[in-house]
Amino acid sequence: MSKKPNILLITADQWRGDCLGVIGHPTIQTPTLDAFAKEATVFARHYSATAPCSPARASLYTGLLQSNTRVIGNGAPLDDRFDNIARAARRAGYVPTLFGYTDTSPDPRVHDRNDPAVTTYEGVLPGFAVGQSLPENDRPWYAWLKERNPDRPALEDIHKVEPESGEKVSLKSTCYSKDETQTAFLTDRFLSWASAQDQPWMAHISFLRPHPPLCVPAPYNTLYDPDDGPDFAGAETPEEEAAFHPMVAAIQQVMGASHHVLGCEGLVRDLSRRDLKRMRALYYGMITEVDAQLGRMFAGLKALGVDEDTIIIFTSDHAEMMGDHWMLGKGGFHEQSYHIPLMIRVPGKPSAGQVEAFTSSTDIFPTLLDLWGIEPKHSPDGRSLMPFLEGKQPDSWRQAAIWEFDFRELQAVLPQLVNKPDPDISPALMSSFGPYWHYVHIPAMEPILIASERVSAPKPNHASDPAYASVALEETGRLLSVRMRANEETLAKQPVWAYYGD
Repeated sequence: MSKKPNILLITADQWRGDCLGVIGHPTIQTPTLDAFAKEATVFARHYSATAPCSPARASLYTGLLQSNTRVIGNGAPLDDRFDNIARAARRAGYVPTLFGYTDTSPDPRVHDRNDPAVTTYEGVLPGFAVGQSLPENDRPWYAWLKERNPDRPALEDIHKVEPESGEKVSLKSTCYSKDETQTAFLTDRFLSWASAQDQPWMAHISFLRPHPPLCVPAPYNTLYDPDDGPDFAGAETPEEEAAFHPMVAAIQQVMGASHHVLGCEGLVRDLSRRDLKRMRALYYGMITEVDAQLGRMFAGLKALGVDEDTIIIFTSDHAEMMGDHWMLGKGGFHEQSYHIPLMIRVPGKPSAGQVEAFTSSTDIFPTLLDLWGIEPKHSPDGRSLMPFLEGKQPDSWRQAAIWEFDFRELQAVLPQLVNKPDPDISPALMSSFGPYWHYVHIPAMEPILIASERVSAPKPNHASDPAYASVALEETGRLLSVRMRANEETLAKQPVWAYYGD
C-alpha cells in the first residue's frame, strides 16, 4: 500500500472463538472466513477482557481492562477522559464511521440531564460519525424491511417463528429471507457508503448476529443437524454442574431461556440436552449466515477496487456458552464466554499463519495506534500485535489470557451468594487462563483451579488441594502482577517536565 490504508473493523456479536472452520471446528461452515484466513493472521487464542456487551466493548475500544474502564455492566458510563479507537482515528486523519452500534453509555458529566443520550446504554462511542445505526429495537432495519414488503408482521413479532409440535425450540425459518437479515441490511448500507468515498476511510461494522434471539432464515435454519457437533463441556446434569461452585449455582438460579429463544419460558437449567442441541444448530446457522454476508462484503470491496488498500480486522465483543456447562449467554468465569475470533489482514504483508500466543481484546486499540504511528492519550493495558503481523515473536509476551467479570448485579439478586459480605471487597472475579491451568479468584468465595485443556468431561477443582498449593500460589501471583501492572499509568511514566518532550 503506497497511500494511507482504509481501515475496516468488523465485530460479530457473541461469536465463539472456536466456531471457525479454519480453527478446526468439526461442524461449523465458515467458507468466507476460512478463505480470508489464507491472507490474514489468525489469532487462535484470543480472548475478550470482560463481558457482557458494554464492558466488553469498552475494553476493546480503549485497550483497558475493566478494572480501569470501570464499565461494570450495560448502562455503566464510559469515562469521557479515556481515549478510544474513534478519537485516535481522527488524530490519524480519518472520519471513523459506524454501521451498527457500540453499546457505549456516555459520561453523564458531559451531558445535560435532559439529553436523550443519558437515557440508554446504546450510545455511540465518542468520535464516531454514524453511517447507519442499528439499536437493539431493530427499528432502522425494520423500516428497510417494510420498504421491501409492506405486509411484514409487527415489529414485536418479526423474530417469532412457527412453533414445532412437541419442541421447546423451533427450527422453522424466519419470515424474512437470507437477503433481508440485519447482517444483509448493514452490509448494503456499508457498501453503498464505501462506493461514495474518495478519501481513505475507516469504518466499524458492528453486526448484531449471532447474538440472540436464536432464529435465522432458510437455508440456515436447517443447515445443521442438532445431533452433530462436539460434546457439551461440563457435567452430565445441571445439578452436578451447580455442585461445582456456588457461583455456578447462583448463575443457574437466574439464567432464563427466553432471551435466547422467544417464548421459551423457564430457566436454562430446566432445558434438556435436546433443547440445547437445537439452539446450538440455530446458532451455527446464524454464524454461517454472517459468514455469507462477509463474503458479499469482501466481494464488494474488490468490485470497488479498494480491497488491496484496506486493512481488515474481524473479531467479536465476547463469546457465548451455548449449552456448555448448562449455560447460555456470557459472563461468569468459563472460557467459553470469553474466547473470541480475531483475524487481521494487512495488504502487502503476508499472512503470519496461526498465532498460538494468548492475545486480548485490549490489544486492538494499541495495534491500531501502531499502524497509524500515533500515541494514545492514556496508557493502554493491551499491547500492539504488530510483531505477530510481521511474522516476528516479541521478546516477551503474556503467558495467559486474563478476563474479569463484575458480578454485583448477580449478588444484588442473590445476596446469599457471598456468605460474609465485606464492604471492602469488590464483587468482581478475575481469571487467568494459561496453557496448563485456569485459575479464578473470586472475592469472599473459594477460588477455582482446574486444568485448562479443552475436554468435555468435568474437571476437579484443585484450589483447596494441598498437593496443588504451589500451583495455586503461582497463579494467584500472576493475577496480582497483572492487576498491579494495570494501575493507571497515563501520567506515571515520566516526570512533568518531560511531558511535552524536547
